[in-house]
Amino acid sequence: MAISFHLHAFRGGFQVELDIKIGGTSLSIPIDKPFQLELDSMMNKIEDFASSKSVDLRNLDIKGLIPKMVKGIAGCEKGCPSDAKGLVSRGVRDFALEYIEGGILSATAKTKDGTVIFLKMFPDF
Repeated sequence: MAISFHLHAFRGGFQVELDIKIGGTSLSIPIDKPFQLELDSMMNKIEDFASSKSVDLRNLDIKGLIPKMVKGIAGCEKGCPSDAKGLVSRGVRDFALEYIEGGILSATAKTKDGTVIFLKMFPDF
């Protein structure tokens, strides 16, 4: 069973859309303020969705990954530069990161039961 996450960032009121897919079903979470993430609320939704598919995410630090991907793609609210390639070279525990042309970041990991999780963040600015 594969899970994929798509984070789509775009300017014009900079927003992020998080799309979580497990098998043939998905859950989208719009994020209006990516620089002030409401991670606890997001994680509750992600964990509830994964649990409904009998997938245990406890061994993966998705909560730590999401803000790093936002910063890697968009920088930070106070103007720090984005550094997606640097994030890939430093890595994030449990995730295999890849920089894809056009400023896209992807992250892949497996849960304890072997379920593959795939995340992508797409910039649009």
